[in-house]
Amino acid sequence: MWLGLSSGLIVVFLGITGCILAFEHEIRALTQPYWFAKAMEKPLQPPGALAGNAEKFLDDKKANSVEYTETGRSALVYYYDADTYKLIFLNPYTGHVIKVKNMNRDFFRVVLDGHFYLWLPPGIGQPIVASATLVFLIMLITGIILWWPKNKAARKQRFSVKWNARWKRTNYDLHNVLGFYMTWAVIFITITGLVWGFEWFAKSVYWVSSGGKTMPAFYTPASDTSLSAKSKGNITDWVWQNMMQKKKPNESLSLSFAQLTTGTISVSINHRPGTYYNTDNYFFDQYSGREIAGKGTYGGMYKQSPVADKIKRMNYDIHVGAVLGLPGKIMAFFASLIAASLPVTGFYIWWGRRRKKPAGSPAKKTMDSSLKLS
Repeated sequence: MWLGLSSGLIVVFLGITGCILAFEHEIRALTQPYWFAKAMEKPLQPPGALAGNAEKFLDDKKANSVEYTETGRSALVYYYDADTYKLIFLNPYTGHVIKVKNMNRDFFRVVLDGHFYLWLPPGIGQPIVASATLVFLIMLITGIILWWPKNKAARKQRFSVKWNARWKRTNYDLHNVLGFYMTWAVIFITITGLVWGFEWFAKSVYWVSSGGKTMPAFYTPASDTSLSAKSKGNITDWVWQNMMQKKKPNESLSLSFAQLTTGTISVSINHRPGTYYNTDNYFFDQYSGREIAGKGTYGGMYKQSPVADKIKRMNYDIHVGAVLGLPGKIMAFFASLIAASLPVTGFYIWWGRRRKKPAGSPAKKTMDSSLKLS
């Protein structure tokens, strides 16, 4: 009871925002036309040219990366620092700037910040969200134990809502029956949320899924600065031209510019746009263009990654259901919706019991009989 009351409001909020985030890409496609650019029979503009056009709108700041999405979509130039996050949409064939967007004011970005941090500083909001999520996971597991029918007669009533009963009984069924059907999906959503919320939880999941191995630290390879004097030509565009030969029309390619003298040019090819896990990551020396092997969970090819690394990569896509495509998103939507309803229906059950009259009164007998399970 006390666990449910303490985490209930936050769980309701997380469930509602989770419903919105499940269909983020679909809603953007319907409401934001600047994500699209008509395909042309001409070569794509290289990243240096696209970044140069975008930087005219960045107050003399340098772009962080360029993304070439599927055929018929705009190219994207990203700029972000501690305070600013801008996304510039360009025609990939002409380099024309279609839209400059401040992502700090983007609807889905604002929802995501609320979902992760409750719009508080991350150091404050994240522990609150994670703690409420952990409490909710405990509630789900104990709820299943309490729900589990002890005999055949009770089993018949546990799988359906009695719609023609009094509201208190219907509410009781909504809490228990809908909660049971979606608990299995909600548990996955909750666990993936805790991976972000607590470092110890993320390390524990990795330890279990890897068979007892320690989660590797994030590692970014470095360029050989001794080659800087020998560097000739535009290495970045040369790397892009070679890597575009690996990209298929229905895939996306992101190229991040080297930001430091020791930094590398990194390229990611996403084999399944709309998700994040099935991505191959490459690193290149910014002075010679030589490929450098990356290390860690995101250091190489998805298919060649160990099982534990694949699971870690899939964490967000499992969280929003995208890993299973549209059916998975629909499942995540309804699971989040029902998760948001559980604290409400649970509170109503608690409130009704709290207002019961003393034992033996007619009112109590009536309520007890309406909540009987067998």
